[in-house]
Amino acid sequence: MKQTFILRSLWVGWLLILAIYLAPQLMAQGLTIRGTVVDTKDEPIVGASVVVKKNPKQGAMTDAKGAFTLSGVQRDAILRVSYLGYEAREVAVAGQTQIKITLKEEAQQLSDVVVVGYGTQKKVNLSGSVTALDLKQVQARPIQNLSNGLQGLVPGLTVTATNGAPGLDGGKLRIRGTGTLNNANPYILIDGLESGTLNMLDPSDIESISVLKDAASAAIYGSKAANGVILITTKRGKSGKARVSYSGSVGMQSATRLMDRMGSFEYATLYNKAMVAAGKVARFSDEDLKKFQDGSDPEGHPDTRWYDLAFRTALMQHHNVSVNGGSEQVRYMASLGYLGQSGILPNAKRNQFNARTNLDLTLSRLISARLGLSYIKNKYADPNNSYVSGGSDQIIRQLNIVAPWILGRSKDGKSWGTTGDGNPLAWLDSGQTIDRDNHNISATGGIDFHLFDGFTLTANVAYVASLQHYKAFVPFIKYNDHKVSAPNNLDERYYLWTRANFDALANYSKSLGKNNFKALLGWHAEDFFTQYMQGKRKDYPSNDLTDLSAGSSSTQENNGTTAQLRMLSWFGRLNYDFDGKYLLEANFRADASSRFAQGYRWGYFPSFSGAWRLSKEEFMKPLYPVLSDLKVRASWGLLGNQEALNDYYPALNTYNIGATYPFGGALTSGYAQTDLKLNNISWEKSRNVGVGLDFGFFAGQLTGSVDFYARKTTDILMKVDVPSEFPLKPYHANVGAMENKGVEIALNYKTHFGDWTLGVGGNFTYNKNKILSLGANEYMDSDYGRIRNAVGHSFETYYLYKADGLFQSKEEADAFVAKYGTPFGSRPQAGDIRYVDVNGDGKINGKDRIFSNPVDPAYTFAMNFNLGWRAFDLSAMFSGVAAASRLYSSEVFGAFGGDTGHPSTEWRDAWSADKPSGKMPRIYLAGQANHNEAISTFWLQDTHYVRLKNLQLGYTLPKSLLKNLGVSSLRVYYSGENLFTLDNMRGNIDPEATSHRLSSYPLLRTHSFGLNVSF
Repeated sequence: MKQTFILRSLWVGWLLILAIYLAPQLMAQGLTIRGTVVDTKDEPIVGASVVVKKNPKQGAMTDAKGAFTLSGVQRDAILRVSYLGYEAREVAVAGQTQIKITLKEEAQQLSDVVVVGYGTQKKVNLSGSVTALDLKQVQARPIQNLSNGLQGLVPGLTVTATNGAPGLDGGKLRIRGTGTLNNANPYILIDGLESGTLNMLDPSDIESISVLKDAASAAIYGSKAANGVILITTKRGKSGKARVSYSGSVGMQSATRLMDRMGSFEYATLYNKAMVAAGKVARFSDEDLKKFQDGSDPEGHPDTRWYDLAFRTALMQHHNVSVNGGSEQVRYMASLGYLGQSGILPNAKRNQFNARTNLDLTLSRLISARLGLSYIKNKYADPNNSYVSGGSDQIIRQLNIVAPWILGRSKDGKSWGTTGDGNPLAWLDSGQTIDRDNHNISATGGIDFHLFDGFTLTANVAYVASLQHYKAFVPFIKYNDHKVSAPNNLDERYYLWTRANFDALANYSKSLGKNNFKALLGWHAEDFFTQYMQGKRKDYPSNDLTDLSAGSSSTQENNGTTAQLRMLSWFGRLNYDFDGKYLLEANFRADASSRFAQGYRWGYFPSFSGAWRLSKEEFMKPLYPVLSDLKVRASWGLLGNQEALNDYYPALNTYNIGATYPFGGALTSGYAQTDLKLNNISWEKSRNVGVGLDFGFFAGQLTGSVDFYARKTTDILMKVDVPSEFPLKPYHANVGAMENKGVEIALNYKTHFGDWTLGVGGNFTYNKNKILSLGANEYMDSDYGRIRNAVGHSFETYYLYKADGLFQSKEEADAFVAKYGTPFGSRPQAGDIRYVDVNGDGKINGKDRIFSNPVDPAYTFAMNFNLGWRAFDLSAMFSGVAAASRLYSSEVFGAFGGDTGHPSTEWRDAWSADKPSGKMPRIYLAGQANHNEAISTFWLQDTHYVRLKNLQLGYTLPKSLLKNLGVSSLRVYYSGENLFTLDNMRGNIDPEATSHRLSSYPLLRTHSFGLNVSF
């Protein structure tokens, strides 16, 4: 018994000792954790790394279903989960054995990281003025060109819509005003490759857009950055299973506005009165007027509604399919896109095909590489005319001015009524167009060597080639038995340009305690080549023969040029910040251009900026989270502009090969100098100073910025006249100067409550432009004398006679004549425009013209609104301008000119003895009252407006409905562009119309329905 007890005690003791010995080891084995890693769309992430933070050797990779298993994990361990292209996460185990981990894509953090010149920076660390666009405001809209899609989205960026013609509808872009008398377009780069336009890029391919507005942010691009920089990066592959996305839309387009004009009966009635008032016999009898009114003789007495017969509702469609995926070693993105657009005028159309692919390779821990290819084929047609050059512009002008009693088209469609200028419907029916066929191919490549921690060497190469074909064949037209057009003719052109770039970069970053340093050093080489050829012929035997060789050789004309431009550059950037509080940045670039002569080729462009994040100071902590962010910024920099001249050899004298001179009693062929060139011309220079404030309230719910800037451009290249004794053309010299001063404000607010989300934002810009010098000139006129550039005034300011209402009686008109005579040829009468003797010299002449508003608006603003409820989303964007004017010629309102007149309904409010309150002058025959045709403030319209630029309503289908279909997301939407406008325009004129004769292609209103789906 005792022995048994002893044996049992020994056995229990042995077990206790064994348990004490093994317990730590059993505890060390820990938990076995099974989990999955997914993205925000609940899709599995393949190949994600899951490691124990304190033991990086203890880890696993997720499989094809995003699953992983880890054994022996301590209950209090922390897992670190990461995957390329996603934001890394740290997750506490906390005793769990089943864990689901969601990673956010880095793209979702783009608002915190901004693309800058040759790199990226955290937004909080910026000391210059950079705006990163919210791409949802661009990509969610079915826009035909990106430039107009940017309108209202960036403070300081003014976008002026020029016209709505397919393929020709790009907007005019200006960043912080117009800084030169020459080319003021911003410098545009797509994936680091210079592009002169945004309009052939498919918005669906874009990853980010940054607008660099001051010298601090743009100086890294030196001589090309004086007018600001727009940086665009396209989408790249992200690791994970292949993701296929489709975005498409189909829509209808029509003119936003067309001017209201009189019908035949009303016009003929008033025309008769005007003839009688001029002492002539009325043209139309009572029987004629009756037939115009009742429509009983539609071909003999037509009432042609030119707009209704010419314009139509047009269809447009856009489709883009992309695939994105890869592993941590190889990542790819490929896309195909199509844009089809028919015009609101017959024969107008655009067909664009684009393909793009980007490939990223991680070759080893030290080496990574990337490749990019894109191809764009853009073919578009613009209706042409048989009158003068100008395409659809001249057609639209004729639609405005041809009388409604001219037959538009016979019932059988085989004849057309005519005036001396022809018939715009006949031109459209002939099918003649100006055809443009553009092919653009680009290739980019780069390699990075990560030599040691913080140090990277990079080499980038890029090549782009563009071939453009222009063909305008004007056919012979027989309008009717009495009228034919001019002989048929052809104008054909080819334009080729290529650009090759090479960049070598060295990047280094280092942190020493709270001191953080970043440095960039780079070298750039560029070669640009262009070639142009043109041929013309007339008198083709048939309208069906349109080859250049088929025309008469006796009428042939030809032209051609070849040019080349090369550049070399050194550049660098240095960033320093202390604990994220105090930020300093310096940029420098040295450019050499073959445009200029030896000794003047190099330009040097530095910039300096600094910022102080007050919100990180201890004394600001009590204000958090009410004041969550506060940063002040300041910058100075010098930029250059070499794009001012459309001349690749401005410092070289040119000679006329076909010159002759007398020698030996006969004329002998030889060479003669025709241009005087100065070899000391150089870059235009732009000095920029700016201060700014960035702020955030309520933990980032309300954010905003305020910027003040001043930009002074000197050494502007201008043409200078040569003394008349020398038979030479004007030469270029650095003699002009201009300045812009302004303020930009941006505010954004976002919140959510329950199932609702709300976002409201807006921006405002004021810019004041002033010309400081025009060399020896006091002024320069343009636009047929309507616009004057003068020292002390804004660029492109209207220069007009000052109108003072209308004469209310014959006595008033006679008193004017007695004092001033007839300054405009015709004798004024009651109901004509009264002009002011501004300088009081007793004469009305050119010295009485005044400077009115400039063409560009002083104020631009926009507001956006976003509301979401569960799966529904609603957004609206308004844009507008103030302190803006446009001078429309009297032709716009229509002259009483017989067959070539089509008055606006505005003439219903014409002055008469019975209606002295009329706003328009008295009705008069064209050419009988030149007094009223003077370019005066009477015809100047205030074009301020607020426009609903975009309205969109969308619905995203629940994932529960899509899961079994293999679809990860699906959204359908309606989108409307230019839906309504608030303004004070007369005659139903669109306030954004830029043509002083309303002859440009109308802007468009669009209704479309779209679909976004991902698999």
